[in-house]
Amino acid sequence: MERSLAQLSLNTDHHNYVILVVEDSDEDFTALTRALRDASFVCSLYRACNGDDALDYLHRQGEYANPTISPRPSLVLVDLNLPGTDGREVIEKIKQDRLLKSLPVIALTTSSSPKDIEACYQYGVNCYMLKPIGVEALRKTIRNFLDYWFNTVVLPNSIQQ
Repeated sequence: MERSLAQLSLNTDHHNYVILVVEDSDEDFTALTRALRDASFVCSLYRACNGDDALDYLHRQGEYANPTISPRPSLVLVDLNLPGTDGREVIEKIKQDRLLKSLPVIALTTSSSPKDIEACYQYGVNCYMLKPIGVEALRKTIRNFLDYWFNTVVLPNSIQQ
């Protein structure tokens, strides 16, 4: 698990947003971090490089047992193609867990496969987003994502475990 030290200010309501990014690609994670920073969005960004680490983080197991190092995320961004437990399984397990199922989960992936899209929605994903190609397209997608999820939608309160 990796925690981004950069504080990524779009918020004027003083929420302490936490985003868990489940992404194995260093390049994609760096691009996402830059897009968040470019949007001046303040949050705590945590990264899990595989599905197993993401589930350990969310269940506060092993090295993530301390809530100060693994705060409950406001939402989770999940890539589908991960080593070990893949993103589809992560989504399914989150949505089957009574303590986690209200947590917004967004698939952020390069897969435009109708089979993947249908499966993710069947598992309960809240949103399926395609990773755009190019820096400007990514910035626009992230700005739209931030506006919707943090300025339009009312997110569920954190559930303490």
